[in-house]
Amino acid sequence: MPPIWVALPLCLALCTPLQGEVYTALSELEELLDTESVLLKTLHQYISDQEHRIAVLKKHAVDYEKEHSIAARDVTNYLSNPINDYLLVKRLTSDWHKTEKLMQDPYYETVMKNLTQYRELLKFPTDEDLTGAATALIRLQDTYKLDTASVARGELNGIQYSTQLSAGDCFELGRQSYNGYDFYHTELWMNEALKRHEQERSNVTVRWEILEYLAYSTFMQGNLKKALDLTIELLSILPNHERALGNLAYYEAAIKNGTTEIDKSEQTPKAASAMLDPEERERYHMLCRNENLMPVQISSQLRCRYSNNNRDPHLLIAPLKEEEAYFSPRIILYRDVLYDNEIEVIKRMAQPRLKRATVQNYKTGELEFADYRISKSAWLKEHEDVVVATVAKRVEVMTGLTTETAEELQVVNYGVGGHYDPHYDFARSEETNAFKSLGTGNRIATVLFYMSDVAQGGATVFPWLGVALQPVKGTAAVWFNLYPSGNGDLRTRHAACPVLQGSKWVCNKWLHEVGQEFRRPCDPKENIQETISR
Repeated sequence: MPPIWVALPLCLALCTPLQGEVYTALSELEELLDTESVLLKTLHQYISDQEHRIAVLKKHAVDYEKEHSIAARDVTNYLSNPINDYLLVKRLTSDWHKTEKLMQDPYYETVMKNLTQYRELLKFPTDEDLTGAATALIRLQDTYKLDTASVARGELNGIQYSTQLSAGDCFELGRQSYNGYDFYHTELWMNEALKRHEQERSNVTVRWEILEYLAYSTFMQGNLKKALDLTIELLSILPNHERALGNLAYYEAAIKNGTTEIDKSEQTPKAASAMLDPEERERYHMLCRNENLMPVQISSQLRCRYSNNNRDPHLLIAPLKEEEAYFSPRIILYRDVLYDNEIEVIKRMAQPRLKRATVQNYKTGELEFADYRISKSAWLKEHEDVVVATVAKRVEVMTGLTTETAEELQVVNYGVGGHYDPHYDFARSEETNAFKSLGTGNRIATVLFYMSDVAQGGATVFPWLGVALQPVKGTAAVWFNLYPSGNGDLRTRHAACPVLQGSKWVCNKWLHEVGQEFRRPCDPKENIQETISR
């Protein structure tokens, strides 16, 4: 029989919280620090009543207090770091669950009543948030080629940002990878957990648990000999470990019989990002890492200028700062077209409305969640505030198109490692239900406003064009999604790179075909096929 799958129970919180999905937007994570602050006060009160039995509880409190005080000194900077975000979510899920167990005593019932009330009033993360935060770190590790040991030290691209990860933190990352059938990253993080376990004097995570996960993930990576050695070491600690004994017999028999093939029927299908065209995925990641893919023959011809868009009266005194990012399709950057006071109004209006961003199912036209898009969004109408209406008018000036049939202004805040895999903004020919309910035709153009600078990552990239647009606060990126004929331009396929360090806010204005007949006349003779030029 094959080795036994390790099915260890998940670390659950006391009860299902009323609010979740905090990892999909950094703006949501700030409230978790308020939650953690309340929990710390409760914990300290409990400690004062239980001085004779709080030695272990005090250790937990000191650990929580240390990290929380670091965050409190600069909340925005703290939450801009995905490692801190993961640790914050982990502290309020698996770590807090362990603390609650230690609090079971005569005073426990009173304290738990208070905690129940807190769960009704405060924002708590869920196990889904913990999985999402851990998955985000793994995604960042792959996209930006981050060394496991460096990330564990709190380094991102060589810059020290945060507290180091403990053996338990690394173990949790490995466990989350394991639960997602990602044995490659399980092995990486369990190896790191094992190294740190040996360095730490006081260990929450026990060695045999690390060895159990590490042995099986190593086996699933095809290394039977190493899996056997790790299992033997596990049994030297727990000689009667039933699952390990069974696996030991299997490994020995497999090696004796010369078995090299691994049964991977246990594994589930890979995530959407893993199912991208391999070349596209590689180009996407290279552009995210600021590797230059644009031929010098093209980049050397790009220009910047002051533009009044054919003497538009709005621009005669203050022309637009226009910067070419690509020629065909034409991608333009307009600098300083969204002002700080406008950005604050837009963010203030959007924040209480933020909901998990969705994608449209091309078969049904229905909106649904997707792992390849991690962010939260809100929609603002022009009549709600003069700023929203002003932005719409500014879009008309920049594009020469009407916004009468445009979608509402979409405001987006990206979460922990927030990203959006390569996609089209327009509906392709087979997506017959897309935008059907709007009755305004396809998305003819995209105007993307950057509402924040991002320290590392978060670029908008066009994999097949070699274009990478870095987020610069106040800048707008503009491109046409359709040819004049109305056919979709597949070259406009683009993606949002994962945010490595910082908080990314953007807003989108999508303009539709209806109403543009005289502003951008169609050309039925063009007969452009939906093909991609690589």
